[in-house]
Amino acid sequence: MPEPAAFQAPRGTFDVLPPRSRAYERMVATFARGVEGAGYGLVISPMFEDVRVFQRVGEATDVVRKEMYDLFDKDTPPRHLALRPEGTASVVRAWVQHRPPLPFKAWYGAPSFRYEAPQAGRYRQHHQLGVEALGTEDPDLDVEVIGLLASFYRAIGLRRVTCKLNSLGDTECRPAYLEALTAYLEARAGDLCDEHGTHWRDNPLRVLDCKRPACVAATADAPLPMQHLCGPCAAHLARVEDGLRAVGVPFTEDPRLVRGLDYYTRTTFEFAAEALDTAQNAVGGGGRYGGLVEDLGGPATPGIGFGCGVERVLLAAEAEGLDLTGGAAVDVFVVDTTGGTAARDLATALREAGIAADRAWDNRSFKAQFKAADRSGARVALVVGPDEAGRGVVAVKDLRDKAPQTEVTRDEVVEHVRKLLA
Repeated sequence: MPEPAAFQAPRGTFDVLPPRSRAYERMVATFARGVEGAGYGLVISPMFEDVRVFQRVGEATDVVRKEMYDLFDKDTPPRHLALRPEGTASVVRAWVQHRPPLPFKAWYGAPSFRYEAPQAGRYRQHHQLGVEALGTEDPDLDVEVIGLLASFYRAIGLRRVTCKLNSLGDTECRPAYLEALTAYLEARAGDLCDEHGTHWRDNPLRVLDCKRPACVAATADAPLPMQHLCGPCAAHLARVEDGLRAVGVPFTEDPRLVRGLDYYTRTTFEFAAEALDTAQNAVGGGGRYGGLVEDLGGPATPGIGFGCGVERVLLAAEAEGLDLTGGAAVDVFVVDTTGGTAARDLATALREAGIAADRAWDNRSFKAQFKAADRSGARVALVVGPDEAGRGVVAVKDLRDKAPQTEVTRDEVVEHVRKLLA
């Protein structure tokens, strides 16, 4: 009988191995430093929730209608659950359940799951970084949140990233706008793409965001949210735009920017990577939301947040020629041809001193160990052979410099390496 095929990761998922995984580590660490420096604390929420938590983001959205992974567990009766498709609903549910003091400023880094056709930067399991801030309608908070995402992109080296900004109004002015948009679309329903020609009533705003030529042409003269803002919403948008200019975040108004979830009100924004194909160049975005906390059982509480996909950001970084792997995983590699005890003890001493160190195993030859040292990317090799062991010294070789190797005593080696690396 033929051998069974080796198991592979499911379609739309992937394994991240070293050294590429260091890019993920570096991105998360950079993100955490930036947002925690602005008072945001880490929230770790379950990977799955009651399906109704995520249904609150919009029954007519693709996320809920077509992309959500849902399941029934083994309880009696079974509970209807869903894997997390986005981060906001889980964080809001956690706030409603535990009620920490307001304003509540949180960040998360977690896998999300959406059943959709895999393509570059879009996977059935992907990783999101994001923030949520609850408890205030102050437009300066919008500026802070948008600025944090812009700062993150700068911190990892992205330069060709632009911010698009819109306002979707609120419960006072949006109903009249939706009425005008609905009347417009009803007269042109036959000109829309196949999907929206049938479902445009479920979520009229999504038609503005459709990139298919039929919808783009049919909505060329459609009424836009910015044209129907009430006084308070217009003032809120003006304050946000003034703030972004003041803190140095360039932006352009995009009156057609909608985003894919129903809970957004007022400020909506998205960052696009110019180095990527325009059809799939969004690297993060979000906006202000109202009503979501109430839908999940809490009191009326405004919020704002964003999410950015790690995989899409990595694609943008690669398109700009950036290497986010962060260099070698270890600083020192110990080569020991005396049986391994020297490598064991030196590696332990270096690690306890805060110096990343690795070694070879199985009493391999001197040549094989040096090949392993080169592959590790370490800056320094420490060499202990029978001669060095007999004299109580360690040979120190700078693998990135052609200078001859030096020798130090075993007692001096840690401090010597520390100075060399500095």
